[in-house]
Amino acid sequence: MSYKYFPHTEADLQVMMQQVGIGSLDDLYAQIPESIRFRGDYDIPLSASEQEVRQAFQLLGSRNQQLVCFAGMGAYDHYTPSVIPNLLSRSEFLTSYTPYQAEISQGTLHYIFEYQSMMAELTGMEVSNASMYDGTTACAEAMMMAVAAGKKVNKVLVSGCLNPQTYEVLATYALHQGIELEQLPVRNGCTSLDDVRSRLGEGGVAGVIVQQPNVYGIVEDLTGFADACHEHKALFIMDSVAADLAVLKTPGEWGADIAVGDGQSLGIPLSYGGPYVGYMCCTEKLIRKMPGRIVGKTVDSRGQRAFVLTLQAREQHIRRQKATSNICSNQSLMALFVTMYMALMGREGLKEAAEMSYGGAHYLCDELLKTGRFQLVFDRPFFNEFYVRYDGDGDALYQRFLDAGILGGVRLGEGFLFAVTEQRTKEEIDRLVSLIH
Repeated sequence: MSYKYFPHTEADLQVMMQQVGIGSLDDLYAQIPESIRFRGDYDIPLSASEQEVRQAFQLLGSRNQQLVCFAGMGAYDHYTPSVIPNLLSRSEFLTSYTPYQAEISQGTLHYIFEYQSMMAELTGMEVSNASMYDGTTACAEAMMMAVAAGKKVNKVLVSGCLNPQTYEVLATYALHQGIELEQLPVRNGCTSLDDVRSRLGEGGVAGVIVQQPNVYGIVEDLTGFADACHEHKALFIMDSVAADLAVLKTPGEWGADIAVGDGQSLGIPLSYGGPYVGYMCCTEKLIRKMPGRIVGKTVDSRGQRAFVLTLQAREQHIRRQKATSNICSNQSLMALFVTMYMALMGREGLKEAAEMSYGGAHYLCDELLKTGRFQLVFDRPFFNEFYVRYDGDGDALYQRFLDAGILGGVRLGEGFLFAVTEQRTKEEIDRLVSLIH
């Protein structure tokens, strides 16, 4: 055979080419100009042994600089219990795909059901779907849900305190969905309820999106936001870092209709940006508008507990024209990851990790302020992330951090956005502060 990895014989190829009316496989590319065709030999190295390949990748990996991470802004350096990667690498998890056949997918359906149950409890919402791709796209899906639920309105208000990366994803989705985004102004580091009420009063709004804690790490007082939205038949959407909800007031307690965010903070390593997992929870009345899979629990003909995909008038089956999005093979492995994490940590473990992060962030903030070179941009309550302005050359300081093996926060505008997790020690914090002069 000419093509080593093709399963087709020469006779198979002849039959197929005859069927489509070509004389050779080269005829498939006949319209590609000769001037842009490559006729030389590919620069592919000769074969190597397994040992040589491993050594090559180890050498490549050694070029990465391992930094002590004080950066956040949506991705956080939390500890991953060692048992999780071991359990996750079991072949039945690594090879699982979309569990359409319930009778052979009970293991997968079971863990998805547990994921949904845990996320619903963590967010204080009534239902959860079987996860999303990541936090930014989960927020975009919530935006589209609001417009679908609002029917004749297509405007969504977005807090100016939303992570700018999330806003860019919203804008991309909105551009091709006929959705009009309007960004609300930042008032002393927060979203103003007066601005929300004023804009809702003008009509035409399908939903309002806020972030808690917001991009500056500030814990906003969202009292009255849900009532204002509901008075004007708009949905109230909250975007939150999942781990923070172990101690903060939940979206359900704030009266949110939809809760979204990234689950990366539930033990998933930073991994150079992914894969992560987005969560989406909502009130029961919106369950038919929710994209993605939903797993339900029932009993079989023998009275035994069984798990199934439920409410299946969904986008991958029927009524596709009414769907928001097609969320199928949505990194369910990462949903399993955070399910294992939450099960291992338990309610008290999640709370303890969050409180350690809170304490470390406030210690770092206090020490930075003592230097006289930093000041809080917004004097507001914050959780494990805070925004400060540096009196000096910020770029030079950031480079000094890097030279010392420290990822010194995120440069946001003219300031620094620092984040602390339970992984950061007092010694690491003191070392960062010692570099400031």
